[in-house]
Amino acid sequence: MSSNRTSHIRLTSHPGNGSASRFPIHWDAPTARERGPVIATPNSGADRNAVGAHGGAYSIYRALAISAGAMDPLVRPELHNTHPVVSIGPHPQWSEAGKIVSLDPWGHRVAEDFAPELAEGVDIRPTIAVTKARISLPEIADAIARGRLTVDGKIVHEGGDVAVTKAAIDPVWHLPGIAERFEVDETQLRRTLFEQTGGMYPELVTRPDIAVFLPPIGGITLYMFGDPAQLGDRRFTLTCRVHDECNGSDVFGSDICTCRPYLVHGIEESVAQAQAGGTGLIVYNRKEGRALGEVTKFLVYNARKRQPGGDQAATYFERTECVAGVQDARFQQLMPDIIHWLGIRRIDRFVSMSNMKYDALVKGGIEIGERVPIPDYLVPDDASVEMEAKKAAGYFTPEPAPTAADLAKVVGRDLKEF
Repeated sequence: MSSNRTSHIRLTSHPGNGSASRFPIHWDAPTARERGPVIATPNSGADRNAVGAHGGAYSIYRALAISAGAMDPLVRPELHNTHPVVSIGPHPQWSEAGKIVSLDPWGHRVAEDFAPELAEGVDIRPTIAVTKARISLPEIADAIARGRLTVDGKIVHEGGDVAVTKAAIDPVWHLPGIAERFEVDETQLRRTLFEQTGGMYPELVTRPDIAVFLPPIGGITLYMFGDPAQLGDRRFTLTCRVHDECNGSDVFGSDICTCRPYLVHGIEESVAQAQAGGTGLIVYNRKEGRALGEVTKFLVYNARKRQPGGDQAATYFERTECVAGVQDARFQQLMPDIIHWLGIRRIDRFVSMSNMKYDALVKGGIEIGERVPIPDYLVPDDASVEMEAKKAAGYFTPEPAPTAADLAKVVGRDLKEF
């Protein structure tokens, strides 16, 4: 460690230790200034009003850069010209109690809403960024070649690249709201978060007065096709896919699952909707391997393929639970927050087979029109086990869902948890 730098280490060990910030947070307030800024950098001193650190999962790399002497711990971002390329919100849902608890709806407007505080030197950082780009996928080029999409020069350009508005969102948790969403006691939630991260954030239990937590987890990326201002406008048809990360398939084309085919199908449907005068939306959540991670996912792959009789639909979910202790850790309860952030109250065409996602959205007050399954021709041969298992488990049910007894007959075990 560089000898010309000193650091101040502060340990918290008793409830209530530390003084209250001069910037209290009133989570569901109707304006940014009434709500207050989220301040989480360690060098903010008494202004700090959130547990955790900016950057989500990348906050650890920032710490490593500082440790290695490659970065000044006191450096602050210069936010000139970083403002969003399009205006998003404010929408009524931003101040509707309980609608948004896992992200800061004002997180992209920091430079605009808190200019006086920034000028004063308060270290307030954006947790959302909005930009524009073009994406290019071989599957989209194929859709153009086959006549399913056309080059219009506005959304789809010559060469097959597609215009898109993108937003990146880091997680910001309002702990009372998170606890209510999961129907757990807030004190118990805080203690479990503290204990299961090896005591990484002691303020979770020592500062019950701090209600906001920036967890070190992956965030969300949005891909918006068409005019983003129309996303929450009921006059324009919206096609949407909510997709949970699968690096092996999404990026490298692994054929053991349908993730990339379904993702690209959602993109094609979204582009087509935008070309028809509506809007398209892809919500990409960093929840690799059902939020169990790639190591666990690959262990499950091995366990599934090495069992007697080979990979089977009847034991698809069981092998995951045997390795991971749970079949799915995505817990879609928080997923509707990003839909509320965009001001959306109805998804006309939901490109998903997941009842978990559908149920979470409906429970969150989002109306769903048509549910769009993946076409059979897009399902890789090696992914047939996944599809059979999900269908047997009632993963996608345009008709009434099967009972637990029905499912048990198919997979040979009690599946009430589905």
